[in-house]
Amino acid sequence: MTATLDCRICGGTLHEFFDFGRQPVADAFVDPDGGPEEFFHRLAVGMCTSCTMVQLLEDVPRERMFRTDYPYLSSLSSVMQDHFTSTAHRFLDTELRDPGDLLVEFGSNDGIMLDTIRRAGRRHLGVEPCDGVAEAAAAKGIRVRNAFFEEETAAAIAEADGPAKVIYAANTFSHISYIDSVFRGVDALLAPDGIFVFEDPYMADIIERTSFDQIYDEHFYFFTVRSVQAMAAHHGFELIDVEPLAVHGGEIRYTVARPGVRTPSPAVGRFLEREKAARITEPETLAQFGANVDKVRDDLRALLERCRAEGRTVVGYGATAKSATLTNYCGIGPDLVSFIVDSTPAKQGKLSPGSHIPVRAPEAFATPYPDYGLLFAWNHAEEIMRKESAFRAQGGQWILYVPGVHTVQ
Repeated sequence: MTATLDCRICGGTLHEFFDFGRQPVADAFVDPDGGPEEFFHRLAVGMCTSCTMVQLLEDVPRERMFRTDYPYLSSLSSVMQDHFTSTAHRFLDTELRDPGDLLVEFGSNDGIMLDTIRRAGRRHLGVEPCDGVAEAAAAKGIRVRNAFFEEETAAAIAEADGPAKVIYAANTFSHISYIDSVFRGVDALLAPDGIFVFEDPYMADIIERTSFDQIYDEHFYFFTVRSVQAMAAHHGFELIDVEPLAVHGGEIRYTVARPGVRTPSPAVGRFLEREKAARITEPETLAQFGANVDKVRDDLRALLERCRAEGRTVVGYGATAKSATLTNYCGIGPDLVSFIVDSTPAKQGKLSPGSHIPVRAPEAFATPYPDYGLLFAWNHAEEIMRKESAFRAQGGQWILYVPGVHTVQ
């Protein structure tokens, strides 16, 4: 491990432990008829030896990642619909009991969570920088501010709407490299007894499952309970609760508050002990993770090359952002995977970033069925396999690569 940069959180020494090489912007799908030249960046991860925060060594300009045509829509997944509906009801039952209470969500996407808050008659505001998904939320009657959440934005919201009882972010907070400005914004906007709740991928799960495709340009930080506790304290807050979530391949929901306002849950201490016992951020653990990543790469390429040699057809399922890391690091292109099916209209008819595999509508998966389906959207495996039961019934096999390369008949 070689020293490189200073930690973005505490200024400590940052050491690189894995380099995925040149990678494209993960959600920047390519027009087959031409367009702007693709933007590539170095995708490498390091860990701070002081606060243990795992983070990217280089960030991509936010305007390149979160564009007007940003294609991801949370509401297209029934699993995520259920998750966000449940989350909204939980806030309504515990924190938003007064009709005057305000919930602010940043990175609110198409308003899948806020719609339940709106229907309950509670004050709400979404902060969403991507024009297209912000407009989709506004069309449902959801209040949306089309902006990035940072200190200036939060101060303007506080002046216009007053303090927020809850500030919430799902799969957003870890995307933001300028986290100090976000915390200053939370400080300016959060009510004295309010909570800031965020849920993001959990580094311990990534290591345990070798789910290295969770590492891409949008995911700048990779949280553990220890590093989040240190980050919160560094910015004048206290971590008071942690809760594991099954969505997106393993996440943690973190709750922070102003120091001394709420009693920390015993779950915080339990998770800290587990992480210490598992030696998550020890150099040996991170080195083994790197070796496991390369084994998945080699095994997956060998399987796909064998399929090609035998004349077997392979189609990708789910043109996910994380699949960009997998396909580009493993050298998987249209010679090994004929095309990818995805339910997002904005991705259909395009080529996948960097690897340039054609993306088609889901109906193409069955016309005719391939021999193998490479499940890029492995975090939705149960939902997808249930939907595509006819594929398995006629002899099709799924290829999965988390936690290792294997097939499911």
